[in-house]
Amino acid sequence: MGSTVRAKETFFFSLQPSPFSLPPSRLYAKTLSSDAFIGIKSQISRYYIFTLDPEIIAPMPVYEYSALDAQGRKTRGVVDADGPPTARQKLRAAGVFPVALKEVEMAAKASSPSISWQFKRVRPSEVTAMTRQLATLTGAGFPLVAALESLIPQTVSHTFKTRMTRIKDAIVEGNSFAGALSLYPDLFPPVYLSMVQAGESSGTLEIVLERLADIAEKQEALRNRLRSALAYPVLMTMVGVMVLFFLLVYIVPGITKIFSEMNQVLPGPTRALIFISKMSQTYWWAGILAILFGLLVFRGLSRTDKGRRFLDNLLLAVPGIGALNRKLITARVTRTLGSLLENGVTLISALNIVKNIAGNRLYFDAIEEAASNVGKGQGLSEALSVSGVFPPLALQMIQVGEQSGELETMLGRITTVFEQEVESRVLALTAMLEPVMILVMGAMVGFVVLSICLPILEMNQLVR
Repeated sequence: MGSTVRAKETFFFSLQPSPFSLPPSRLYAKTLSSDAFIGIKSQISRYYIFTLDPEIIAPMPVYEYSALDAQGRKTRGVVDADGPPTARQKLRAAGVFPVALKEVEMAAKASSPSISWQFKRVRPSEVTAMTRQLATLTGAGFPLVAALESLIPQTVSHTFKTRMTRIKDAIVEGNSFAGALSLYPDLFPPVYLSMVQAGESSGTLEIVLERLADIAEKQEALRNRLRSALAYPVLMTMVGVMVLFFLLVYIVPGITKIFSEMNQVLPGPTRALIFISKMSQTYWWAGILAILFGLLVFRGLSRTDKGRRFLDNLLLAVPGIGALNRKLITARVTRTLGSLLENGVTLISALNIVKNIAGNRLYFDAIEEAASNVGKGQGLSEALSVSGVFPPLALQMIQVGEQSGELETMLGRITTVFEQEVESRVLALTAMLEPVMILVMGAMVGFVVLSICLPILEMNQLVR
């Protein structure tokens, strides 16, 4: 990863671990005015990984400016420079006159889990849109830097605009596109970087960008369909709980107070309703504490390796949901694996990348073990079958793809089949869930109404 840094007498560099086999590395440097541009480039077959020690190397500051052009019109943007004086000189050289200049957050600051960063974070849809537009421009013959320069003014998010500016400047300074993107690992994961590296090496960057945009758009479309399918049941549950709580805390006590003053033996349902109402009024805070305690326990488990493994195993073991989760993870893994193989990434390297996007510790271990076994000469389908987490249909299709020499195509078919199965299954479950929820809500409201009406009916009988 190339960065512009303050010149010092001595620099120390360290290579980060990589999922690839590392041939000899080389170090290069070039001087930029009073600063030194230092980069480490580790050649990995025909791809490149860029890494620097973040404790030694500090990126050049980026400034957000407000300026006036030659016609007196107000303009805004971002510029990187060693300091405010250099930033103003750059702006004047570009024909604009700065009015206000403010330093914005760096990559390191943006990756910190602060509250302000949560509001400034870049949405995945913005990265997908940028990838699609960049593919269109590079496919039309635009140079990469010119394409980025045309996209930066169209970017709505100031945070993303700042990061794109730094990516563009890093390319101008001599980095590859993949090396510049690696400045922001929170936006561009290893899968994205590896495919871009492959595209740059093979001269098919626009095709790779199109594939990345297709992958992201399909995944986002599937997530949106699943969310829309689950939105109605979740909303109904929330409204039902709120209505029931309102009845028990505010409506029922006023009515049951009349029955209690009659000094008569009340029916069983009415006594149960009064007990539930009193518990809801007195110990409502206990329910909130129980929810908070459950969230804290879940968060604590998810932060440890054993806890994460327990939760992931639980998700795969739940009847119905576990099978859907397996298919969804398998579809995600096969889609990414197929895309990496299509772009020339070796199978072992691709497996070491996709294990990180599985989102499940059991699948992570299974893919890691499979990569090791493939390195020993085992076939992919046989290596993946050892763990028992992948569906048999997926393993059979992978075996057919290996035998026919069309593994990439078969991985794409697995993705399509499993995504369609997940979507249709979720739609079927939600269609069944809606009437069940209506019945449950009706039963609860009916219990409240029956508990109130029974004493009234007994009173009418006594009067007669």
